[in-house]
Amino acid sequence: MNPLHLQAPAPRPAAFLHQAGVPSSMEVGDPIGSRLRRLREQLDPVRRVVHAGETIFQAGERFAHLHVVNAGLFKLINTSADGREQVVGFKFRGDWIGFDGIADGRHKSDAVAMDTSEVWVLPYEQLLARSVQQPGLLGELHAAMSREIAHDRESMMALCTLPADARVADFLRYWAESLAMRGMRTDEIALRLTRAEIGNYLGMTLESVSRALSKLVRAGVIAFCSKGRRDVRIPDVEALGRFVQRYLVPASATLQ
Repeated sequence: MNPLHLQAPAPRPAAFLHQAGVPSSMEVGDPIGSRLRRLREQLDPVRRVVHAGETIFQAGERFAHLHVVNAGLFKLINTSADGREQVVGFKFRGDWIGFDGIADGRHKSDAVAMDTSEVWVLPYEQLLARSVQQPGLLGELHAAMSREIAHDRESMMALCTLPADARVADFLRYWAESLAMRGMRTDEIALRLTRAEIGNYLGMTLESVSRALSKLVRAGVIAFCSKGRRDVRIPDVEALGRFVQRYLVPASATLQ
């Protein structure tokens, strides 16, 4: 869900390429790695390395390619007519980027690397042509779209129904779980985004984010690892989930 670049050091592209070459028998329990392996075998994609702060496309740019994150992390930024920027999403290893450009042929956001990253560049017309010959490829494309829609709806629900403290907790929980799915450590996470950037994504002020983080520390569900408060320790990800659950009112209770 949000801006706190809560990422443990991303695997370097070269390390990931070695990892991607592991035989399928060793990919049990790694569905994301398996999906990437299949895509590589089916499409032989063009690989592109980008560094922190660089974009793979910008809002208004003509749509021609989809991208799949092979290593690293990206954020998506929309810019309003008056120049205000809004972080609207994050993309981890295995995620697709660029669906926003399909409808009218222009991208709606900037896709910005948050670390040295690698994407696979997939020409959209070629992807459609290959999908005719390989139905499984079309199924993967549809599954990726479905995952994005489902996550966007969950994020909107959290923003609309949770108070500030629970929003921050839910964000940290989502981020930690996303890292865990990709085989990365979740007990200690580097925060590469500022409090203001976190608030930008969550619809909160910088002060509200700071208060929420302090409350989570007092509740014992997170801890700061350094004086600069740039690293967060999460002893138990499930404890974050329980913290959020305390703020959820069962639908049946609202009808009584």
